[in-house]
Amino acid sequence: MGGVSRTGAGNDRRPHRRDARDTEGKHMIRSELVQKIASENSDLRVEEVERIVDAFFDSIVDQLAAGGRVELRGFGAFSTRARESRTGRNPRTGAPVAVKAKNVPYFKPGKEMRERLND
Repeated sequence: MGGVSRTGAGNDRRPHRRDARDTEGKHMIRSELVQKIASENSDLRVEEVERIVDAFFDSIVDQLAAGGRVELRGFGAFSTRARESRTGRNPRTGAPVAVKAKNVPYFKPGKEMRERLND
């Protein structure tokens, strides 16, 4: 869509920057996570926090790619689940499409997270 709204007005473009008023408390992107951690740990530079966050996520992905599981007590567990091959449909034409078997990531929240979310 190229940033053009669906209202049909060609010059009505949405800003590329996120508007904090619209997303406050609803979304957090990686850079916001880095900034939050850096602001709470004044002894660490933003670049150091970025390396830590990258290493954290890379370690989780590497473990899952190796067929493992990552459990963070109180937070939850990351694992993978196998999806078998199947025949899907092209939504435009309705023609059958072969979908290969694959592993998909799965997250199961821990007990403390579930309790905190439902207080």
